[in-house]
Amino acid sequence: MSLSERNLKPRSITLHMVASLDGFIAKNDNTVSWLDGNGAVYEAGVSVSPEEAAAFVKTIDCYVLGSRTYEHAMELGWPYGDTPVVVVTSRELPQATSAVQFYSGDLRTLVDMELAPRYRNIWLVGGAMLCRHFLSLGLVDEIKLTVAPVLLGEGLRLFNGSIAEETWNLKNVVAYKNGFVELSYSSPAS
Repeated sequence: MSLSERNLKPRSITLHMVASLDGFIAKNDNTVSWLDGNGAVYEAGVSVSPEEAAAFVKTIDCYVLGSRTYEHAMELGWPYGDTPVVVVTSRELPQATSAVQFYSGDLRTLVDMELAPRYRNIWLVGGAMLCRHFLSLGLVDEIKLTVAPVLLGEGLRLFNGSIAEETWNLKNVVAYKNGFVELSYSSPAS
């Protein structure tokens, strides 16, 4: 798809998160080592080659993160490359790369005035509070929730009861060889 064709497409915000079977996105100490998997293999699942993963990541125009997710990404080794990243925070934080921009203010203004004019495929990847704010404002077009084959028992929930009831439309389900399952939903407004 050419740049001019991409600019004709309306902006889309995808909330992407990985959760345990019991709905947690991190342990109480904010660690996510449980995401490494347990080596189990689901034979009927699909696998994604490094080339396919790299090609997919290139379709993402911009990432939006909260400050704790940003700090965690820096600790783990910057996974976003040169793709633009907007960090929503009121704190002073070090800039990981020149592609990082910090934003503090109204989220609708961020989306309508800063993101939508420049980016089409925007991925919201954490944290939980920021994702809940985007959802409550109706700014999320798609949810890609990947469920990991682990029970944590306690931790940080993505959805903690603060979201209004709303039925989303199932778009796709993909089971992977590592036992993870990706659920894709589109907004009821779509």
